[in-house]
Amino acid sequence: MNDMADTSTEPGTPLRRTLTTTLLYFFILGDVLGAGVYVLVGQVAAESGPAVWLPLAVALGLALLTAASYAELATRFPRAGGASHYATLAYGPFVGFLAGFCMLAAGVVSVGALARGFAGDYLAEFVSLPVALVAVVFLGALALLNLRGISESTRANAVATVIEVGGLVLVIGLGAWVLARGDGDIGRLADVGTEGSGPTAAVLSGAVLAYYSFVGFETSVNVAEETRDPRRSYPRALFGALITAGLVYVLVGCVAAAAVPTQTLVDSSGPLLEVVKEAGGVPPRVFSVVALVAVANGALLTGIMTSRLTFGMARDGLLPRALTRVLPGRRTPWAAIAATTALSLLLALTGSVATLASTLVLLLLVVFFIVNTAALVLRRTHPGHGETGRDHFRAPAVVPVLGALSCVVLATQVEAAVWLRGLIVLAVGCVLATCVTLRRRSRKQA
Repeated sequence: MNDMADTSTEPGTPLRRTLTTTLLYFFILGDVLGAGVYVLVGQVAAESGPAVWLPLAVALGLALLTAASYAELATRFPRAGGASHYATLAYGPFVGFLAGFCMLAAGVVSVGALARGFAGDYLAEFVSLPVALVAVVFLGALALLNLRGISESTRANAVATVIEVGGLVLVIGLGAWVLARGDGDIGRLADVGTEGSGPTAAVLSGAVLAYYSFVGFETSVNVAEETRDPRRSYPRALFGALITAGLVYVLVGCVAAAAVPTQTLVDSSGPLLEVVKEAGGVPPRVFSVVALVAVANGALLTGIMTSRLTFGMARDGLLPRALTRVLPGRRTPWAAIAATTALSLLLALTGSVATLASTLVLLLLVVFFIVNTAALVLRRTHPGHGETGRDHFRAPAVVPVLGALSCVVLATQVEAAVWLRGLIVLAVGCVLATCVTLRRRSRKQA
């Protein structure tokens, strides 16, 4: 296939199809292997006990259930709106807007939080600068890279992902070295539970936190429209990336738990750094560099997702049409990129991200529940091959059911204070969704 065919647009989409299976794989892997794993191991250990690897493995299994629904819907309806588009098809504009609003809220807050994170302690290891200045420059640079094009952004992501994975592989190697020289305690890998919780409750509680480590795969559906052959590429890239991330996480959990005392992991804000210190021989500053790359990469990919989601919702009539404008040459959604970057910058500068960050998982669980049930509804209401007119990935019917149930189970483990904040965001989304629905009805009647 020549270059002209590779990068051309197809009927029905103004976006350029340039993503290959490899680039999409790295896109998803880079988004999943974010900064969370560098800080969550200790918190998971506090909930589940020394056997950190077990809740990580459970979380992988739960994430794969919802990923299967995404793979089916993305290969049937490869549109930039993603979850919002699926929900609109299945339930109408009200639920479609609510799903998109939850994704947008989570994405914008996440980018703002990552901007503040980039300006924090990791950067302070090298230079001390005002948070506001760092946030403006950081988000501006990411927006320009996003504007340049999806293939350029994902190639930058591929390099950053290699660095992130390299850092985690280094942790695995150093942990194995600690065990090989006779230090550590491999028996901790079979120690499940805490003083206040039995094995089952402890693993489930730890899986809620571990589940956050796998969040990110859902953003990839928003670039399915820019993938050359989403029917074949998307399932391969999605499942390949999730399984790769899961294996890395489980190995990291094993070596961290075996090489470092559990309480040391629990008490540390940088638990993987404790493995480095235990092994010796590697300067701690190395992990500051890796963490900064991870934060920047996560912000870039989430920024791509939020801009494409905004573009898709605007095209579906759920947001102002002005947000569908694209650059004539590069065909990137510049209006959506500018709007989402501005909102993330506002959150980063005001510092309100801290009060909303803990609601991210809850908001995404709402979205995942909608997506899983939408997969079942659309099988009945939209039989056939969807918008592609070709064969597509199809998960067994029980998988979306289990995926929806897993969201309910995990949501029951979320703290009441987080539910309160999440309900406020959902209430705002419901009010806006009602306005959008009424406006669309009035236009149809007119």
